[in-house]
Amino acid sequence: MVIFDIDPSRYDAQLEAKRQRIERQFARFSPPPLEVFSSPPSYYRMRAEFRIWHEGDDLFYAMFEADPKAPLQRGRVAQRVVRVDRFPVASERINELMPRLLDAIRDESLMRRKLFQVEFLTTLSGEALITMIYHKPLGEDWEARARELQARLGVSLIGRSRKQRLVLDRDHVWERLEVDGRELRYQQVENSFTQPNAEICRAMLHWARDVTAATAKESRRDLVELYCGNGNFTVALAQNFRRVVATEISRTSVASAQANLEANGIDNVHVARMSAEEFALALAGEKQGRRVAAMELAECDFSTVLVDPPRAGLDADSCAPLMRYSRIIYISCNPDTLAVNLEQLSRTHRVARMALFDQFPWTDHCECGVLLERRSSASSA
Repeated sequence: MVIFDIDPSRYDAQLEAKRQRIERQFARFSPPPLEVFSSPPSYYRMRAEFRIWHEGDDLFYAMFEADPKAPLQRGRVAQRVVRVDRFPVASERINELMPRLLDAIRDESLMRRKLFQVEFLTTLSGEALITMIYHKPLGEDWEARARELQARLGVSLIGRSRKQRLVLDRDHVWERLEVDGRELRYQQVENSFTQPNAEICRAMLHWARDVTAATAKESRRDLVELYCGNGNFTVALAQNFRRVVATEISRTSVASAQANLEANGIDNVHVARMSAEEFALALAGEKQGRRVAAMELAECDFSTVLVDPPRAGLDADSCAPLMRYSRIIYISCNPDTLAVNLEQLSRTHRVARMALFDQFPWTDHCECGVLLERRSSASSA
């Protein structure tokens, strides 16, 4: 039996190592003192997925790790199966459900046969959605038994197989985050991106609200947000701006963003389904159409842009349009690509604030937030 253990007494040391790494990596940009936001040392991850490994009459959750002692397989390092009976990086709700689910299906051929993978999605309040993925078609007999299992576990269940998706109750959970004394509600949909660490997400939203808070000398202007996802930052920041235009390419994420705006009573945001590149063309007047017209760009007075790109960061052509805004908020899940982008952005902007969010404790991954303000010598937007 292999159990994933973490030692909370070592948490401060691993966070300090990350702080030193970020300070060294970005020293050449002369940032102010780094703001560091710590994570709970355990039970912080709201979603997790596991392979299901079958051994005779037993089945268990499995992950894989490199096995450098084994012969190479097709030129690659071999992987070995690691049994996971508990997973203390995941939420307490996930750890509670893991054994209960397997105990409920271990002796039932209908539910366990050809079960390939299980995915958990939970919230701070204990809502849970479980997706069971099979290498077989799912029929009415599976659905009937799954409904019994759903009621027994107190969760929502989804069954997946090739070209099948059976949603028994609903395909999402509702996360509730208290940020600056206000409860924000977020619909989080199965199989779409959501922030995995809820407490760090709360810290990120607080930080983003703080760096965009209007000063007494500045009237509220408008925000453009690129890669808005399900509206995670959009919902939190709308209050700080006269108007927000947010863009996202994923149809599922756009639908969730719109649901989240409605759930939070926000009416000063327009979400457009388009890429960052398309938006740049629309802003330059080089793209027309119904979606562009709906944004009413001529009525906007953008002072700030927020960008939260994937790990690959932005290419030079995508960075260039950001430089026309007075303020840039850059949320990054990859310090290496962030540093590359800052080489370009720092020609016109200075790093006014910088934060480290420990989204993924016990790993080398770092999440950063940077506020860039236009240099006085640069032309204004």
